[in-house]
Amino acid sequence: MTHAQRMEAFEKTDLYVVITGAYCAGRSPLEVLDACLRAGVRLIQFREKEMEDGPCYALGHAFREKTREAGALLIVDDRVDIALAIEADGVHLGQDDLPVDAARRIAPELIIGASSHNLDEALTAQAAGASYVNIGPIFSTQTKTVPTGKVGTEMLDTIRPHLEIPSTCMGGIKAHNIDEVLAHGARRVAVVTAVTAAPDVEAAARELRDKIRTYWNAT
Repeated sequence: MTHAQRMEAFEKTDLYVVITGAYCAGRSPLEVLDACLRAGVRLIQFREKEMEDGPCYALGHAFREKTREAGALLIVDDRVDIALAIEADGVHLGQDDLPVDAARRIAPELIIGASSHNLDEALTAQAAGASYVNIGPIFSTQTKTVPTGKVGTEMLDTIRPHLEIPSTCMGGIKAHNIDEVLAHGARRVAVVTAVTAAPDVEAAARELRDKIRTYWNAT
């Protein structure tokens, strides 16, 4: 697919599930992925920061096969090389990863997401060619540590009006507080443990998707 085709699919998504084996409550990441896909999740991030290249490629390839069959987008965290090797749809880059403009030169047709914790970082990523920016962490989270700590829902109001590209948000978002980020304009909400560590992964994903769609259908 071209970048434009991938972004057309991206715009139609709602819940963005980030899957890391360490946060799957002892289950296989592929088992968690299957449950997410059954729940209708069509935006998945494969995040295995500490995994060696060979196992990372093998697991990523399995993710690609399953997401392709389900018609879901697959984003790889950090690793442009793995994303290209497994024919993923995109890569997500943090502030200390490969610069967005360099990734864009290497992978012109991939979706390139960029983490942002403030307006300056978001605008810098946009200018460098990011496809979307992620805003966060909105609430306190155990899955990612950044110097800023939580940025709060107010950061959505600060950043979103200045963007010409889509955004996602993440960081401590659960069923009990997702309405807060929706009220601040979030349309694509990224989560980790709210789904991957849930006793019933499929039910948790469905609940969050229902909340997102119900909110935006009512506005």
